[in-house]
Amino acid sequence: MDSDKNTPETDSQSPKDEQQAPADALSRTPDDLQKEQAEQAAAAKETEEPVKKVSPIKKFFHKVNLYFLMFFLLIVVAGAITIVNYLNSQKASPEASINSQNLSQDALKQLANTDTSVGNTSQTLTIQGNAIIAGQTLMRGNLNVAGNFQSGGSIQGPSLTISGAANLGATQINSLQVATNTAVQGSTTLRDLNVAGSASFAGAVTASQITVSRLVLSGNAVLQVPNHLSFSGPTPHRSVDTAVLGRGGSASINGSDTTGTINISTGSGTTAGCFAQITFSQAFSGQPHVIISPVGLAAGQTQYYVTRNTTGFNLCASAPAPANQTLAFDYFVTN
Repeated sequence: MDSDKNTPETDSQSPKDEQQAPADALSRTPDDLQKEQAEQAAAAKETEEPVKKVSPIKKFFHKVNLYFLMFFLLIVVAGAITIVNYLNSQKASPEASINSQNLSQDALKQLANTDTSVGNTSQTLTIQGNAIIAGQTLMRGNLNVAGNFQSGGSIQGPSLTISGAANLGATQINSLQVATNTAVQGSTTLRDLNVAGSASFAGAVTASQITVSRLVLSGNAVLQVPNHLSFSGPTPHRSVDTAVLGRGGSASINGSDTTGTINISTGSGTTAGCFAQITFSQAFSGQPHVIISPVGLAAGQTQYYVTRNTTGFNLCASAPAPANQTLAFDYFVTN
């Protein structure tokens, strides 16, 4: 019976246990076998090598992300570059050293009698005291003046460029061209003023004489002439009809195309008609307006009238003018 009970236990064991079981395993009880196996497992556990511990540094690197390490490295590099630049900026820049050489009295005498070149373009001549040059001085390069520049005589040159403000006393300019605006604070005296474009004056303009080809008053402009108003110009041509003026009659004119006086001397046997024909020196662009004013009683008794066109006008009488009389007619012509 005991052997039958032990058979299933023995069959259920793994092949490894069967190989390691002792020869007297069949004579032992199941409890003895289990106890022996427990002792073997404990002994095997003691004989196993201790587990190797992982380094804390390796644990840190396993936990830290690779991209974070790259970002941290960039910050370190940028900080190092910033520190280096700051330290370089704090360093004082080295001053350029110029080799100096003194001129002896003998060397100055030699320069006074000969044409000698002193130094080269990489050297600098420094004069501590004042320098007086009696003769002419030629600067082949640019002339830079750190202080004020004073000249006792005139300054001549093909061009003068002043980038900043310039204060000039009495200045004579042969030709002045201003590219932008010009502001004149005080009074300005101009001998001749030629304006090619338009000119605007916000204030009063005072001139002894203004000559214009055309004067236009815009808006509600008012033309005020406190003194006399005269219209000058060439005297127009006149012609007379002796048949109308009578025998011995004549006519003359004094004035311009705009205004003047026609003097008439009648003879005997006057008739009706146009006794004076006036031709303008310069024709009007349109039909002119002719105003006739008789001068004296005899002229007032004449039944006068006018005919006009762009080239002139005729002074006529609808009835025979008084014979052997001196008549005068003033005229005013506008376009």
